[in-house]
Amino acid sequence: MLAYADDVVLAVKAESIRGAENITKREMGKIIRWAKNNKINFNENKSKVILITRKTKENKGIAVYTNN
Repeated sequence: MLAYADDVVLAVKAESIRGAENITKREMGKIIRWAKNNKINFNENKSKVILITRKTKENKGIAVYTNN
């Protein structure tokens, strides 16, 4: 994770898309809890997820949500 001012980057490496989703959900949960404890809100409309993979066959996208 890298944070600067009001920007945060979370980079995740996994063997599969499902693994990346699981790791990302767990780590985003930690970030969201920290933000709530510090009275910080994220703008979901400005949040982006980028999937980078060499496996084009498996490139179906990734599902990551904030606030449920």
